Amino acid sequence: MEQSPRPAHCLVFPYPMQGHINPMHQFSKTLVSKGIKVTLVTTKFLSKSFQQLSGSMPVETISDGFEGGYASAESLEAYFSKFKKIGSETLTKLIEKLNATGFPVDCIVYDAMMTWVLDVVKSFGLVSAIFFTQSCAVDNIYYHVKKGLINVPVENRVSLPGLSVLEPLDMPSFVHNPGLYPGLLDIMVNQFWDIDKVDWVLCNTLYKLEEELRLRAIGPTIPRKCLNNQKTTKDDTDNGLQMFKPNTDAYMNWLNEQQDHSIIYVSFGSLPDLNVEQMQELAYGIKQSGKHFLWVVRAFEEGKLPKGFVIPR
Repeated sequence: MEQSPRPAHCLVFPYPMQGHINPMHQFSKTLVSKGIKVTLVTTKFLSKSFQQLSGSMPVETISDGFEGGYASAESLEAYFSKFKKIGSETLTKLIEKLNATGFPVDCIVYDAMMTWVLDVVKSFGLVSAIFFTQSCAVDNIYYHVKKGLINVPVENRVSLPGLSVLEPLDMPSFVHNPGLYPGLLDIMVNQFWDIDKVDWVLCNTLYKLEEELRLRAIGPTIPRKCLNNQKTTKDDTDNGLQMFKPNTDAYMNWLNEQQDHSIIYVSFGSLPDLNVEQMQELAYGIKQSGKHFLWVVRAFEEGKLPKGFVIPR
């Protein structure tokens, strides 16, 4: 191939939630270390809440159609619908803007939750790469649901290539009991809509975890400084882009006083909203384990905790 006079320019576009942003951000830093120019794309609303930005990677924004992001939408379905319409329009304008510079876009790596991005990619004739932030085992289940090879709700054992025989309760909640999460099952299985039309499929997993599945894993997408034999640049000191300001000193000082392998870590991510009964049952269960624990609780959920639970300040 003829030597290109400039590095390839890749847009990396994670779904605007914490658990999707960090894996793709860390993957982006690996691309940068290989000499690729990367521009991280996020929504205008979310960019305002970032606590930390990587100095080696420019960030561009598009609109999801909501002033307050997902929280201001009347439903998850409404958010996805408007995000598809407004996001397609503003992503198109962003690519046109970047193409007018000395670094036109060559490739877009996009989160599998946003299938509409592929239409934008194809309209510009760019290379497409879909990125699955969940493990390949979970994606394997959703894929078979999409193909109609697993009946939902799952009531019997399921046998899939590369996996052990699964009981119904081994399955993701969206599949085992979709009635608890209306609308989410369609969103999860529709990640595989038009997957046969993308140029690359990337999965955030380890080969050794899922070596029976025939894929080339790109994980673990964790901070490069945590990996052996990985060089880092002087500005590559962050652990990821944070939507919320972490109380690092409080919990790190406490963790450093504990014995190794003695802590239970609990986190449900940024999407689930547990009710009071669920929070209290979980709290009592953890307490009765007799183990020290670190539980990530969002500020608006503090009132759901039983009395006596300590919130570091």
